[in-house]
Amino acid sequence: MNAYLTLFDIAGFVALLLWGVHMVQTGIQRAFGPRLRTTLGVALGNRVYAFFAGLGVTAVLQSSTATGLIVAGFAANGLVGLVPALAAMLGANVGTTLIVQVLSFDISRIAPILVLIGVVMFRRGNATHVRDLGRVFIGLGLLLLSLHLLLAQLEPYRDLPALRSALEALSGQPGLAILLAAVLAWAAHSSVAIVVLVMSFSAQGLLPISVAFALVLGANLGTAINPLLEGSAKDDPQARRLPVGNLLNRVVGVLIGLAMLHHIHPWMSQLAGDNARAVANFHTVFNLVLAALFLPLLTPYAALLRRWLPANPAADPGQPLYLDSAARDLPVVALGNAAREALRMADTLQTMLHHSRQALATGDRKRVAEARRLDDVLDRLNGAIKTYVAGLDPDELTREDRRRADEILTFITNLEHAGDVVDKNLLNDISKLTKRGLAFSPEGRRELDDMHGRLEANLRLAASLFVTADARAARLLAAEKETFRGMEGQATQTHFERLRSGRVDTTETSALHLDVLRDLRRINSHLVASAAYAAPEVLSAPGGTAPVAAGAPEAAGTPE
Repeated sequence: MNAYLTLFDIAGFVALLLWGVHMVQTGIQRAFGPRLRTTLGVALGNRVYAFFAGLGVTAVLQSSTATGLIVAGFAANGLVGLVPALAAMLGANVGTTLIVQVLSFDISRIAPILVLIGVVMFRRGNATHVRDLGRVFIGLGLLLLSLHLLLAQLEPYRDLPALRSALEALSGQPGLAILLAAVLAWAAHSSVAIVVLVMSFSAQGLLPISVAFALVLGANLGTAINPLLEGSAKDDPQARRLPVGNLLNRVVGVLIGLAMLHHIHPWMSQLAGDNARAVANFHTVFNLVLAALFLPLLTPYAALLRRWLPANPAADPGQPLYLDSAARDLPVVALGNAAREALRMADTLQTMLHHSRQALATGDRKRVAEARRLDDVLDRLNGAIKTYVAGLDPDELTREDRRRADEILTFITNLEHAGDVVDKNLLNDISKLTKRGLAFSPEGRRELDDMHGRLEANLRLAASLFVTADARAARLLAAEKETFRGMEGQATQTHFERLRSGRVDTTETSALHLDVLRDLRRINSHLVASAAYAAPEVLSAPGGTAPVAAGAPEAAGTPE
């Protein structure tokens, strides 16, 4: 019974260690995630800057996975080249070693102080970022406390013959040790946690130093597997280039390290003085050597990856490009992905409006068919984005995250409703006009074309407001609702004047002309409502538009 209780104690301390690492990572991501993402994006200009940017951002986030998700998103969409992206990942791998270096010293005495500071900041802090930093301090305290308790629990077993025999057997199988650590790092999504565990076991003399080094190699390999198995990298060859490249360079490094293991551990042990420091130093040296080896070779290496993984010849426009499921644990990245997908919806609706405008001017049935096809694309993207955002863990979302999520859902819901008006109303009116062989009067066509052009400009303004939340853009968009009503009223008045004059072309098309005017106004109302969450104080003012609730029924969500 005592043996089982001891195993449960050890498992609990390991779980506490993993939770401490998780709290540090999520706290930093919540506090500094958007700024770090911007910093990283700006620095990805060349391989040297990218390397140090990846190192610095990962040293703060303490998660090469988080850095990798950001960089992979940039690279997959052509925002940065593959060479600087690979360099950033080399830097990220070095960045994860810094916390291990700190933890290799005995600083467990400050664990209660860190927890105390963290709790005070979390409970008393008014600002969101103060509470997030409090979470970081609590995580660091729990991490140090778990290490101290784990070492104390292992102390009585350091001379246990059965344990020593098992570990000595493992020392003759370094490949098995690498595989074991790789699986553990993959399951924990953290090389830091596994290396810290190895360091703790080594400090107690439970692990021969050669086995500890083999486990460190495996931990470095394991975290490179996660990005390849999760998210969009599974389906898109272009998105797989970065995770495959990162994994292959680590495989090469592990193979070299394995071949030189027996030559390395004697002088590393002598250099460090104690086993814990030796493990931390080996972890750092391994990643530094790997970076020095691959940085000069990244250009041909990237060319080889492009040849192995060519881009898909044609992508399904209704297939999401940015909704990486692996990023759901990182709200700042996940919401950025959803926002980029929402802008794809805006581009799709822009194309629909262009086709309907041309069809109205020329009677081209192919334009009508193409616009109808794009409505299906809008519907599929809308459903995918809603599912993705709804799948985010609400406990991981800050107040700002929840506001942005509502803003995204409002934006896409109104775009989808606008697309439905184009598909079910406006295109039907255009088709009726063409089938009956009718044509609007020249004056009527000019008025409708001007209104169509105004719609396209308002959609661009709504997309800009969605990105920037700029008050000036909000005022312009809010004013467009009344401006558009005025254009509709003026067009209706001139239409009635032509009707009273007895013009045949106006009489034949009167009902359809008025229907098209109403459809264009309804589309514009949705465009104004789509950005309501970006500046509610402006768009909810008298004459503005109140937000449409995300997920509301389409009929109820149609503003008039």
